Amino acid sequence: MNTLVELRHLKTLIALRESGSLVEAAERVFLTQSALSHQIKELEGRIGAPLFVRKSRPLRFTPAGQRLLSLAERVLQLIGDAERELSQLVHGEAGRLFMAIECHSCFNWLLPTIERFRNQWPAVELDFSGGFTFDPLPALAAGEVDLVVTADPLPLRGLSYMALFAYEMQLALAANHRLAGQAVIQPQDLAGETLITYPVDRHRLDVFTRFLQPAAVEPAAVRHAELALMAVQMVASGRGICALPNWVLSEYCSSALIAVKSAGPKGVWPTLYAAVREESAGSAYVADFLNQAKAHCLAHLPGVRGVADSGPIAIKQES
Repeated sequence: MNTLVELRHLKTLIALRESGSLVEAAERVFLTQSALSHQIKELEGRIGAPLFVRKSRPLRFTPAGQRLLSLAERVLQLIGDAERELSQLVHGEAGRLFMAIECHSCFNWLLPTIERFRNQWPAVELDFSGGFTFDPLPALAAGEVDLVVTADPLPLRGLSYMALFAYEMQLALAANHRLAGQAVIQPQDLAGETLITYPVDRHRLDVFTRFLQPAAVEPAAVRHAELALMAVQMVASGRGICALPNWVLSEYCSSALIAVKSAGPKGVWPTLYAAVREESAGSAYVADFLNQAKAHCLAHLPGVRGVADSGPIAIKQES
């Protein structure tokens, strides 16, 4: 008896749902767009029904597609669980995973991953802290922590970086602000404004390094807020403009109190990385945590983009 649905089909459907486009889905499953389209048509021919509505924006699945997506979620999770358990049986993995997070906005998506991981790897000791009061990457290189989530990879010896996803840095301003009617915000627009940022050095803030400084623009003043919610509240009350990831600002976009704009006509799109020491990158539990975190983000964070998976990234050291 021939099987109608194969594992590769299920992986393709998940990639389609997470990316929302054939082009990005093809990159995620390492196929050309033509080969991916052929695979989808082949599956539709096998089951006798279309899987999604052509030319729908965003991509909209048919009832048959939704049913197979539900199957894909269950089957791929079961396979992942089995592979994890086999690795634990073979290697007896236990250890420590202390994390430092440079961006407090990351706590919202990290916590679900941590809870799931804790249940699956009970022999791994977990802990995490924010990165406002110390330099996490040098601490990682020194062995004080084991994993750092960062958008600013440094060329430190012995560190390996895995790209999690790309996101847009967006600017939030009060709904009645003088710039609220503009399609996008240009660097010079902020010359007379108060900029609200996290309390970290400027070289770790994309709004400075990738937007203002290349244009030689300095805001009129800088104020600090340790929490994204606090920064948004300050913006809504007219006390300044803040720059935050698009997935953070998406939950406030429905509010009539703020407006959200792109930084420049093309936007600013940083990549978020997970950094580990090279000797621990091959550890089963470290690799599993990174894969789970990446999958959770791509499935649940609005507006983020997948980054082609080329394995661990080595950041070239400065001479």
